[in-house]
Amino acid sequence: MNAEANLRPLRGIIPPMATPLASIDSLDLPGLEALIEHILRGGAHALFILGTTGEGPALSYALRRELIERVCRQVGTRVPVLVGITDTAYVESLRLAEVAARSGASAVVVASPFYFQLSQSDILRLIESLANESALPLYLYNQPELTKTTFSPQTVVRASEMPNVWGLKDSSGEMRYIKEVLALVGNKPEFSVLVGPEHLLAEALLCGAHGGIPGGANIFPTLPVRLYQAFLDGRHKEMQELQERMIRIGLPIWNAGETEPGHLRRLKCALSLMGLCSGLPTWPYQQAKADEKRRIEEHLKEHGILPA
Repeated sequence: MNAEANLRPLRGIIPPMATPLASIDSLDLPGLEALIEHILRGGAHALFILGTTGEGPALSYALRRELIERVCRQVGTRVPVLVGITDTAYVESLRLAEVAARSGASAVVVASPFYFQLSQSDILRLIESLANESALPLYLYNQPELTKTTFSPQTVVRASEMPNVWGLKDSSGEMRYIKEVLALVGNKPEFSVLVGPEHLLAEALLCGAHGGIPGGANIFPTLPVRLYQAFLDGRHKEMQELQERMIRIGLPIWNAGETEPGHLRRLKCALSLMGLCSGLPTWPYQQAKADEKRRIEEHLKEHGILPA
């Protein structure tokens, strides 16, 4: 199978892989191999590394490079590999793009740089320069909650006119934004619009999105893949049933009602309970404590992810 044949327009379910860690600056190599195979066995159409769920911006450059090389080598040509290159330093984004191209990745993905405020003209300048310099196609990553900057729909339209910009992943959580973007770029059949938050997957597909990048696919890759296939087949009732099941399973991971963020800690806890990889998050985040781990284990058993 030629992974590149499925790249434009990029469609389907592209799990944003968590990064298994053995220590503050080393990979859990057996866990990495196991997690990749778990996701691909679930039928994923592509794989996205070094995004938010992959804790990309919190990893050292050396670790990011190692991860890119190892993932690309293991995946080979089975599915496209998309690599997050977001950084506050433009030059570092370029260097990561070079590593991705040299390692055999299929595309790179960039959110707007965080910390300093950017105008839309600044963002367009960045996109155009990265698109021109990168040997790989570029996908935009709209993540305003974390970057404090939005790719405006008009910016997305202008970017879509650049030959090497092939799509957008939106993690704003706003269907209004997705609908506005789709209305503006719907006449560009090769430009992909993908949704991040998994609770919006079914609605986004029905509105014209090309696929999703759901973090829960690390735990249950088959469910969003089945939802996507049900969409293709026109089985809308089954789509909604699968959507509701994904929401129920993911509820204690993504929406624990706490005042401080902890979803990545809980996701990694779930993966460790499944025997896939370590539960260690990036520094300075702590692993799940015993009571939280117990609650997650009971929940996964209740929903058939772990044996009762």
